[in-house]
Order: sequence, then structure tokens, then C-alpha cells
Amino acid sequence: MRYFKKIWNFIWNDDSLLSWFVNVILAIVIVKFLIYPSLGFLLNTNFPVVAVVSCSMEHGATNCGDNRIEDLCGMAELKDINNFDDYWGVCGSWYEAKNITKEEFKKYPFKNGFKKGDIMVLIGKNFEDIKEGDILVFNIGGYNAPIIHRVIEKTKDGVGTKGDHNIDQNSFEKDIKKDKLLGKAVFRIPYLGWVKVIFSEIIGG
Repeated sequence: MRYFKKIWNFIWNDDSLLSWFVNVILAIVIVKFLIYPSLGFLLNTNFPVVAVVSCSMEHGATNCGDNRIEDLCGMAELKDINNFDDYWGVCGSWYEAKNITKEEFKKYPFKNGFKKGDIMVLIGKNFEDIKEGDILVFNIGGYNAPIIHRVIEKTKDGVGTKGDHNIDQNSFEKDIKKDKLLGKAVFRIPYLGWVKVIFSEIIGG
């Protein structure tokens, strides 16, 4: 018992660098092996939370931190994209060509998109319940991390998605089979994902 008290005191009351390091390791272990699996069980998905690591769902003009001109849906040098109407004025023609109206899009979850550095909370979802406009996370070969985009079409055994910020669909997301789907986004926590983003960019993955 005395030994246990010493360990407890070292973890919670010691101000040394070693104690801080042990606290960080403990936090990672608790989150990874206790909190994360418990959330996954409750939300019925192996990915209960994901950090957004790209700008493909942003509704403003951005270069996503890359060394290129800021754009939105392929249009460069835009300013003052402040609300949904501004976004639709730039990007809406793509959706209208797919028979998705402005009024329909306004009813979609996260109609104003979300940003790099946000955390998205996911739930498992039966394929039959997935609808056009839902935000899904899916796996695809050749990518280090799952992708989070919006459903713009659904077939009997898969979906097509698109990033709200992107000029068009990527080739790999025109027919995503249901076994590649990991979960549906239901809640957004702003900024908290920057810890993951910065760490990922430092190690390059």
C-alpha cells in the first residue's frame, strides 16, 4: 500500500519532467485502450471519433496550408465567403447539375461543412439507413487515413461522395462499396483535432 501511495503521489503531485512524461503516456494509454474502445462499443463503430486532417469539407476559400492559390470548388482568389448563400453561389452549379437543389442541400447535416482541425463524432449506421447528404467516413486503398466526405448519390450496394470544398468527385469515391464505410458523422467539436493534425504533419502521415 505504501508503494502504491508513492506511485500515486509521483503521478499526481510530482512536478518533475519524468512525472509529466509518465502522465502523457498514461493519458494516451487510457484514451486508446479504455475510452476509445468504450465509445466504439456505445456508438457501434470502430471509429467513434476522427480528426479532420484536410480542408476538403471547408466552405471558405483556402489553400489548406499548401503552397498554392486559395480556391473554393476550383475557383481561385475568392474573398468574403461568409455564409451558405455565398458558398452556393460558387459551388452550387455542380450540385444542381446532379439534381440536388439549394433547398435540399440546406436540409443536409453539416450544411455549412466543417474545417481542418475539427473532431467529428461518428455512429455506426446500417447501409439501408444512409441518405443523400449524410457525412460518412470510409476507407480506401492507398490512403494513410480514412476519408470523410458527403454522400451525393446512393446505389444498392454503395455510395458516391464528394468533399464540399472540392471542384469534383475524386475517381475513388464514385462507387464506394458499403463494406468500406466506417461510420456517419453526427456531432462536431471545433479545433480539438489540431493536436492530431500537427502530430500527423510532423511525422508525415
